[in-house]
Amino acid sequence: MPPEERWQMAGSGPESYEHHMVPALFAPWATLLVEQARLQSGERVLDAACGTGIVARLALSRVGAAGQVTGVDLNPDMLAVARIVSEEGGSLIDWREGNVEALPFADGEFDAVLCQQGLQFFPNKTAAVHELYRVLQEEGRLVVSVWRDLPYCPYMAAITSALVAHVGAEASQRMSAPCAFGSAEALQALMCNAGFKDVHLRIATLPMRVPALETFLAGQFIASPIAAHIDALDESTRGMFFDEIKRRLRPYMDDGSLAVPFEAHLVIAYR
Repeated sequence: MPPEERWQMAGSGPESYEHHMVPALFAPWATLLVEQARLQSGERVLDAACGTGIVARLALSRVGAAGQVTGVDLNPDMLAVARIVSEEGGSLIDWREGNVEALPFADGEFDAVLCQQGLQFFPNKTAAVHELYRVLQEEGRLVVSVWRDLPYCPYMAAITSALVAHVGAEASQRMSAPCAFGSAEALQALMCNAGFKDVHLRIATLPMRVPALETFLAGQFIASPIAAHIDALDESTRGMFFDEIKRRLRPYMDDGSLAVPFEAHLVIAYR
């Protein structure tokens, strides 16, 4: 089974994802994604593969009470956290469990569809993008972000290399899944073949800033599909594993904190 088909979290993983990964990495990228979507008051928005819902929450702040925001995800545990966080903030978002390859929505139901770092995980990307096209109204827009290949994401490259050395190739392969669809040509072809017009693709770069790397690493691995692999390490191996990651990331350290760039392809396409 390809690694992108096995990227699921359960237990405390979704809570750790929201606590650690969203503030450090996904909230800044969600801000960029929503800005590019140019959402207007009253629009209907779908956050596809919404996770714990950071994109949906930001989208709601743009479309307002007159608009409608829906988040859909395959993982019920991620949606459970999304509901808690949004309710704490007083947000009215419709959270739906569903498969992006067969969306539970009518044709043309949305003015805009957003998908942050989800496309690379869909087993059938062609079916998924056709569904995103289907649920958009005429002239509606799709805005997607997808990490570039591992060499352009040094944080992920450091982790996957350390996993090979201290945990195993299978765990490393699973952790490489976020960067498994880094080809600009394949991404653009996927959009055009689904029927999208005016497909615009650009490279975007944002830093991930982490004040305490080792604490962040521990939280990140809980929020990953290899949590059991890390838990199974003995104390010595775990120490060597973390030390190697820190050594590989040393060029991105400043006074004890980490500031490491992530690069993504950002696509805006119109129906």
